[in-house]
Amino acid sequence: MAPVGLVGLGLLGSAVAGRLRAAGHEVVGHDVVTERNHALEAIGGRVVTSAAAVAEVADPVCVVLPSLAAVEEIVLGARGLAAGARGPTVVQMSTISPALTERLARECATRGVAFLDCPISGTSGMVARGDGIIFVGGDRAVYERWRPLLETILPRAVHVGRAGQAMVLKLVANLLVALNSAAAAEALAMVERAGLDVPLALDLLTSSAASSRMLEVRGPLIVKRDFPPQMKLDLFMKDLHLIQEAAGAVGAAVPLTDVAERLYAAAQAAGHGGEDLAVVVTALARR
Repeated sequence: MAPVGLVGLGLLGSAVAGRLRAAGHEVVGHDVVTERNHALEAIGGRVVTSAAAVAEVADPVCVVLPSLAAVEEIVLGARGLAAGARGPTVVQMSTISPALTERLARECATRGVAFLDCPISGTSGMVARGDGIIFVGGDRAVYERWRPLLETILPRAVHVGRAGQAMVLKLVANLLVALNSAAAAEALAMVERAGLDVPLALDLLTSSAASSRMLEVRGPLIVKRDFPPQMKLDLFMKDLHLIQEAAGAVGAAVPLTDVAERLYAAAQAAGHGGEDLAVVVTALARR
């Protein structure tokens, strides 16, 4: 088997690399940040000098990058993954727009390159533990070919339709992440103001009908007021903009998301963009 390629070794990319290495796969990767490359080498991966160099030796190549522009350049650029006549299968895992996803799929098809729309729902910490799900869009035969590999990253990798549809579902999932995280922050802020034992209240709430995955994952961060990033707020603001764009495209009303986005924007404006999105509780505290 060819090595598995990874372009982008940030929080999520490094979690994906760890899962692949734990399953015994050879991993070849590249990131523009030197320290991230060293982290891949530390778990037995191999680092090369560019995305093009990854494409020369790996199949498939997983793309886990922070911006739409970076994804477009890495996939379709002059030295991108789809530049060669027989490029590797592109497994696009970044959170981007459905429209760009559809265009990447079309362009890859015209160049004879297989493409899968494979966004991951789960924080980097969850993925590192094997917790989360991969939504998959694209040709079912390509999905079936790579399904065993995807299921070494996360146990559930589910085909949901054509390329672009998996990305829509990822944005819907992130809409719920945004609302549930903000709701957890609001609830725990009220608990604190009422003078209750906050850790005890969190334990009870996570055992009650009010529990949610975000209360479980981000509740402890909110209680401690310590926000090491599992998803950086700066990156999540990009996702919130994509959610609004996708909702507008299909004519869906998202009034709760409108309110939550303002709270997250306030936390970002206060200088918390590099922290986990649970830091939204600080915007509530200032109110």
